[in-house]
Amino acid sequence: MSRITRRSYTDEFKQSALELLGEGMTQKQVCADLGISKSALQAWVRDSRLREHGLEPSRDVEESRAQAAALKRIPELERENKILREAAAYLSQANLKLGGHHPK
Repeated sequence: MSRITRRSYTDEFKQSALELLGEGMTQKQVCADLGISKSALQAWVRDSRLREHGLEPSRDVEESRAQAAALKRIPELERENKILREAAAYLSQANLKLGGHHPK
């Protein structure tokens, strides 16, 4: 019977792995160079992204699934906001060209 052992990594080690990704290394390279599993690295990336958006990563399975769904939705919402900002700027300029009134 095989026994699964969980290794514990320091926050500094995890941050170093994330920095290597930020410098352009692939996940495969980082895993090979540091001797870590792909699933561990992917979890660190997910946790980092959650923290960037003000969320604390959860170890609860259901909450973790909800957080993963939120991470997938964030880029879509950012694109929608950009489109709305551009539309508002365009409409504002169009209103000025037509001699619209400015609110007091």
